Amino acid sequence: MKLRFVLFSIILLSLFSYHTTIYASAKSRFDFERTGHAFWDVKTKEKMVALTFDDGPNPVYTPQILNVLAKYHAKATFFVIGAYVVKYPYLIEREIKEGHEIGNHTFQHSYNLNMNEKFLKSELNQTSDAVQSITGVRPALFRPVGGYYNDLIVNTAIKNHYQVVIWSWHQDTRDWSRPGADKIASNVLSTVAPGNIILMHDSGGDRQQTVQALEKILKVFAKEGYECVTVSEMLSRSKMIKSTPTPFQLFPYY
Repeated sequence: MKLRFVLFSIILLSLFSYHTTIYASAKSRFDFERTGHAFWDVKTKEKMVALTFDDGPNPVYTPQILNVLAKYHAKATFFVIGAYVVKYPYLIEREIKEGHEIGNHTFQHSYNLNMNEKFLKSELNQTSDAVQSITGVRPALFRPVGGYYNDLIVNTAIKNHYQVVIWSWHQDTRDWSRPGADKIASNVLSTVAPGNIILMHDSGGDRQQTVQALEKILKVFAKEGYECVTVSEMLSRSKMIKSTPTPFQLFPYY
């Protein structure tokens, strides 16, 4: 009886120790933010936000989004998929020409949390090579696919000289679910605050609701005095980048 009790105690202790170790080794958003290279929000008192668009460029919806941005003199950051960059280089040229920023969103848009460093580095390099061949500048920002992150993903990006940008937790518009333009706009406007990084999509499906919602959002921003800037500009102006790149590296359109 005494032996059974000892064995049972050892098993319980082992299980407890194992889960404690796993929990302790799992990093949270705040651990990554402390590196100074991963961002969900930007701390600023200036009335500015960063609109970001994932998964493009797209020949149907990206031009429409660019038209709306131009109408309201708003700047945005486009996290692009390398395969589409190769397919639609003229859209990247237009984004840069009109003052927007290009970020890296991998080459194939593969949802794979178990990827190894070699695979992710290849995905990053292929996309940055494609962007550089068009613009002459390599992207300084990286957004993981689906916003999924772990030690390997974040550390590989940082090691390869990228700032990791997710989005403000309350500013996921969920436009991919096509809930209606009014709902998409409400998701942004009901909780917007200075320094927010807003997630939208210009590809990956029918994005007509996103285009319509963007018009509604920017109309309200104009009335309320919000400035829409690129992620890099917001980071630079708020002094959140530890080692600030030159203006040309941050803003290729200069």
